[in-house]
Amino acid sequence: MCGITGFYSTQQDFSEHDLREMTGAIRHRGPNAEGHFLDEICGLGHRRLSILDLSEGANQPFYSNNDRFVIVYNGEVYNYKEVANQYGITPHTTSDTEIILEAFVKDGIHCVNYFNGMFAFAVYDKHKKELWLCRDRLGIKPLFYYWDGSKLAFASELKSLLTLPIAKTLNKPAIAEFLHRGFIPAPYTIYQNIYKLSPGSWLKISGTVLEEQKYWKITENIGKEIISDERQAMERVEELLLSSVKYQLISDVPTGVFLSGGVDSSTVAALTARQLSHPINTFSIGFKESRHNEAPYAREVAEHLHTNHHEFIVSVQDAKDLVETMLDIYDEPYADSSAIPTMLVSQMASKYVGVVLTGEGGDELFHGYGMYQWADRLSQGWLKLLRKPLASLLAVGKEARYQKAAELLEYFSEDDISSHIFCKEQGYFSYPDLKKLVGEPWVNGKGFLSKSSLPPIVENRLLTASETQSLFDMVMYLPDDLLTKVDRASMQYGLEARVPLLDHRLVELALNISPELKNHGGTTKYILKQILYKYLPSELFNRPKQGFSIPLYDWLLTDLRYLIDTYLSDDVIERHGYVNKEIVSTMKKEFFAGKKYVYNRLWTLIILHRWLEKNT
Repeated sequence: MCGITGFYSTQQDFSEHDLREMTGAIRHRGPNAEGHFLDEICGLGHRRLSILDLSEGANQPFYSNNDRFVIVYNGEVYNYKEVANQYGITPHTTSDTEIILEAFVKDGIHCVNYFNGMFAFAVYDKHKKELWLCRDRLGIKPLFYYWDGSKLAFASELKSLLTLPIAKTLNKPAIAEFLHRGFIPAPYTIYQNIYKLSPGSWLKISGTVLEEQKYWKITENIGKEIISDERQAMERVEELLLSSVKYQLISDVPTGVFLSGGVDSSTVAALTARQLSHPINTFSIGFKESRHNEAPYAREVAEHLHTNHHEFIVSVQDAKDLVETMLDIYDEPYADSSAIPTMLVSQMASKYVGVVLTGEGGDELFHGYGMYQWADRLSQGWLKLLRKPLASLLAVGKEARYQKAAELLEYFSEDDISSHIFCKEQGYFSYPDLKKLVGEPWVNGKGFLSKSSLPPIVENRLLTASETQSLFDMVMYLPDDLLTKVDRASMQYGLEARVPLLDHRLVELALNISPELKNHGGTTKYILKQILYKYLPSELFNRPKQGFSIPLYDWLLTDLRYLIDTYLSDDVIERHGYVNKEIVSTMKKEFFAGKKYVYNRLWTLIILHRWLEKNT
């Protein structure tokens, strides 16, 4: 795991000083070494976090044996030994970097189809003067790039690009996207001309010609037939889980597991413990507010697995100290407040290990979210006919659950149902909300950058509503929220986070498992739980799903109230002029009067206006 930077320009628009500034801006991603390559057209920069082959011989930029190609690379290709055998590569190091580059020398960009891992890399052909950028299938590792039609720059984090002498023009439609989702979806960012390279994509620049292609599409892995046999599904999922965990334990530095006590992280911890002869390090975090404290559950799992367990109980002050940092490390508006505990547990784990395994992906692959059940409900014909009068009836109810149900029924159109369900489940602003808050031009069904919230078209078979909702999450929510959260939070402390449940082989299998085996008789993540219960008692998990969250509602009423007073004042709202001041004022009054469910909307507005105050 590392940080990469670079640029390409036939007009020498950038300098060695620019390259060093870019690379220095992400030194936290790689505290072990820094390196640069520069010729008259291309510059490449690298910050190294040493995980495999700790010697200087594996430092980057790394040059091919024939000295024609040079690479900077972030991530891990776990099956690099198999790739070396496949291409007949005799390595001189024990680093996967060398294998990736030599495979590229032999097979060009097509070699990525054989990689199993998380990666973002840049390869420069010194003879042809061509630069290739590539990102892994699921978007586990980040890659941003600037392109204005003549020159290109790229980096692992947005902050590197912001050091360059380029136009930093605000991408105003992205504000509506952020308020709707809590993040800005790829390929867009908060700035015009700066983009996220989409997951499963590569990009090539030669001269002033830019080409981009998808080498892996999630929908192309959805088959005509589904696996409905429970035993067959369990055997195949467990086999791939064990294989994935075994791959992702490959490391030359100590390894641990983030353990929340939930199904996903406990599965990863159990399968990790099975494959090691020594106790694994596990890390959990809890809150002094008991209703948000899952630490006791993690502790019970750790005791059953006989792990070397580390626990950190967070106070309001601990989190408050990190709020300002959290709001800065993501570089653009980003509203997932669970980034705060993720940063805290990453900070703790980095004192003991260099690599952690996490449980991201389980809910999306095996239908763990309540919104998947809502998707199935809203797809029923009778409910479509009665949704508007039913919404009006529920809206008069005083309980928050009735208010939420009413808003779920008031979706903008069938085309945007997946996005609507997501935003309401997260407590953000729907299309009707945004028409009032930011104005008609941005949200008339065409003003959104992403054009439509529908997942890509699936041709092989008709998906259920819950499968469609899950597909939406895998295309948008996973890469642009959850994986972004884990990457920035862990790399802030020089810690590599790996995600065994998102091995692309397991993803491709899960796409073709019957939804009846994912939500079975009301039991969510059914097939994954049956595997887990082979290793741990089911009684440990007989509780409602809670999630990795902070008591944000309580804190905004008390210790973090200053964020509302500072960033949602009339003066700040009027100075930037992106949202309706009266609506914000009404929301604040409702919140302080006890209308709990608006707190996440206020949080997104705080994030937005703090970002605007600091960056415009």
